[in-house]
Amino acid sequence: MTYAAAPQKRALVASPAAAAQAAAETLADAYDWVAPEEADLIVALGGDGFMLQTLHAILERRKPPIPVFGMNLGTVGFLMNEWRHFDLEGRLARTKPFKVTALSMSATTIDGAVHTLPAINEVSMLRETRQTANLEVTVNDRVVLPELACDGILVATPAGSTAYNLSAQGPILPLGSALLALTPISPFRPRRWRGAILPDKARIVVRVLDPGKRPVSAVADQREVRDVASVEIAVDRSRELILLFDPEHALDDRITMEQFIA
Repeated sequence: MTYAAAPQKRALVASPAAAAQAAAETLADAYDWVAPEEADLIVALGGDGFMLQTLHAILERRKPPIPVFGMNLGTVGFLMNEWRHFDLEGRLARTKPFKVTALSMSATTIDGAVHTLPAINEVSMLRETRQTANLEVTVNDRVVLPELACDGILVATPAGSTAYNLSAQGPILPLGSALLALTPISPFRPRRWRGAILPDKARIVVRVLDPGKRPVSAVADQREVRDVASVEIAVDRSRELILLFDPEHALDDRITMEQFIA
């Protein structure tokens, strides 16, 4: 029995976009819904950005995670299913669940404050001014790059490897591969370093060299911490999420096929 086939209380959430709001009105009268905090399953209408907001709200609210079935009413919709208003009950009964494990970002600022945030797609570090960022990269307590001059660097999960990571020329990671992508953003020196693929057990620490002169921000998906001195990134196995997909629109297949899109 799938997550969606069991008896459930379902919640409907939608992005503020006009198309998503209109779709929500269509579904609101056709099915029975409860508030998100009472639900066993969430149907989310919008784009990938709204899906990330929904998943972060679940991370903050409860354990175990609530499965989410998204329908695309945004632009790319990589994490979403096709929008169709009919036969929702039948679609939910046939869904295929995928588990996604979040990253944990622990960012220490110049003034010593520590901010710990989850990330589903990626943790990225970005220069704040016109000056290049100078970063030291450590993996499992070993300094692997004493000085990386770049616009930034990111650590991406398999689910997030087709997002910002791919735009930065990082590798696509198959879902379930137990890997992370460590990808530089516009690297200057070392000139030939284009990133690394690491096991998801790796603990990555990025230290900002001269953070006062060359300030850097850290971003966990959509949440930013300014003026960081160092950032520690690792997979948080206590933070698993469940995405539901139509059998013909499965996330692992979509990630694989992205490698063949010109």
